[in-house]
Amino acid sequence: MAKVISTDKAPAAVGPYSQALMAGNILFASGQIPLNPATGEIVGDTAAEQAVQVFGNIKEVLKEAGMSVKDVVKTTVFLTDLSEFAAVNAVYAEHFSEPFPARSCVEVGALPKGARIECEIIAVKSE
Repeated sequence: MAKVISTDKAPAAVGPYSQALMAGNILFASGQIPLNPATGEIVGDTAAEQAVQVFGNIKEVLKEAGMSVKDVVKTTVFLTDLSEFAAVNAVYAEHFSEPFPARSCVEVGALPKGARIECEIIAVKSE
């Protein structure tokens, strides 16, 4: 049975899903958008500015699971405009280091609450 991972230091789920589930030593985290957990408001105007909040939220979910970004093995980044890819990539590189997680990045038509970026992760906890 999977264990629910939840923290008030990251935004609460905006629908019927969990922030993350721990299945054995694998963490499956739902997509994070750039919401300030205290206000529920979007932080930043550009995808790069919003990415700072997104990765901060991800770090809080990982921390609640006793993990860090070094445990992340896969990320999926959703952007509403791929022309912002390079700027987001620069922010991404400030939060993840070698060996970098495997990653997909796709453009989508829209994201919840008008966000410009969303990111979901899979992490494996060292035993």
